[in-house]
Amino acid sequence: MADNRMKDNKDKEISRAIIKRLPRYYRYLGELIDEGVEHISSSGLAHIMGVTASQIRQDLNNFGGFGQQGYGYNVKNLYDEVAKILHIDRIHKIVIVGAGNLGHALAQYANFERRGFDIVALFDRDEKVIGTTVGGKPVYAIDELTKFVNDNEVEIVALTIPKEAAREIAEKLKDTNIKGILNFAHTDLHVSENITVENVHLTDYIMRLCYKMHE
Repeated sequence: MADNRMKDNKDKEISRAIIKRLPRYYRYLGELIDEGVEHISSSGLAHIMGVTASQIRQDLNNFGGFGQQGYGYNVKNLYDEVAKILHIDRIHKIVIVGAGNLGHALAQYANFERRGFDIVALFDRDEKVIGTTVGGKPVYAIDELTKFVNDNEVEIVALTIPKEAAREIAEKLKDTNIKGILNFAHTDLHVSENITVENVHLTDYIMRLCYKMHE
């Protein structure tokens, strides 16, 4: 039934605000599973997430609802359905360009694999790190990047390098089979219609935090 509901809603335009909230649902539902919770009401889920029950019902109704009146949500089923919506019900291969501090941190972040993301390699220009491993993942020369991503069906490239280098690498990635770039460089990248870019500016979050602190 859930699959049919998702098909009925797949052409519906979903707001970016709802998409941004879906990973939070997935994270909280995962924590509930770890705690052995089998089902929960919209009000119960709203309480632990700090939102309203109405907001949760409205969000999930965009994809079919998934709840039952008087019963609420089956936690494991809803967790699996949110995974399908986010397309993380299968493994996505990732490589990291930049084996510096941030690259090290990402490569050793255990929750990536739990969420369906498999970091398979890192790339760098520094001869001192090429040939080493980070978090058990090999570090290759940057010149091998485009061939590697095509040969190994890599879907996502994470850029943890300066902005000038990020622009250069993004240009090279246009002719590969990757589908997305997670960009930590201090610049907004726009690559091609076939490659989705998520620009992550950590300083932007800190500045927003400062604004909210002093509102």
